[in-house]
Amino acid sequence: MTAPVGVTAAPPMVDLRGVHKSFGALEVLRGIDLTVRAGEVTVLLGPSGSGKSTLLRAINHLEKVDRGFVQVDGELMGYRRVGNRLHELSERHILRQRTHIGFVFQSFNLFGHLTVLENVVEAPISAQGRPRAEVVAEAEELLGRVGLRDKAGEYPRRLSGGQQQRVAIARALALRPKLVLFDEPTSALDPELVGEVLDVMRDLARSGTTMVVVTHEIGFAREAADTVVFLDGGRIVEQGPPSQVLDAPREERTRAFLSKVLH
Repeated sequence: MTAPVGVTAAPPMVDLRGVHKSFGALEVLRGIDLTVRAGEVTVLLGPSGSGKSTLLRAINHLEKVDRGFVQVDGELMGYRRVGNRLHELSERHILRQRTHIGFVFQSFNLFGHLTVLENVVEAPISAQGRPRAEVVAEAEELLGRVGLRDKAGEYPRRLSGGQQQRVAIARALALRPKLVLFDEPTSALDPELVGEVLDVMRDLARSGTTMVVVTHEIGFAREAADTVVFLDGGRIVEQGPPSQVLDAPREERTRAFLSKVLH
């Protein structure tokens, strides 16, 4: 979609160029080019082993790419450029970069010894150095947003999987991120709990949060995504709006994948 005359298109929030990643002899990403604009939701689909999670982890430098580069909000992730050479940043600097990117994992990764509220406030206080009173007030508001204000004093073990994942989303948002990455956030949940997590994610999408989501939830992709990207064998096979990729795919591999997951 072209921007109206006189309106500048939003700058890329995420920009991957020529990204390659191998684990030993296994080439997992084979030259990925991908742009995600601010305020957009991009859903990554593809069979197991297609490179979706590795691509997601490359965005915040949890996986170091072998070739190519990743930029988030115009800043090179994990490196600084000096002339035409790249120099790796210190771990401390990389951690600082990551505090601008929320990450919601498949397995909630909550701290079992901390209450729900303590889980949400821990990173903004320790990693961002923000005042505790301000962070606590914001965390209570975020817990309200995900429907868990009344669980602030509970420990994770007393929550259902769906509630734990909603806490994990509130924790990611507490960093005031420019971007939130979701790695199959509903795949570890019992089917009856999936909807409550997807509802929170739909609300985030409507509010203009920039999101990159690895999921098999085709209904969510159809409803919430601006762009659907289908990966197979470490390459982007097809990408476009949900109406095109999901309802009228051009590539045979996309059609074959969708026929399996939709029936």
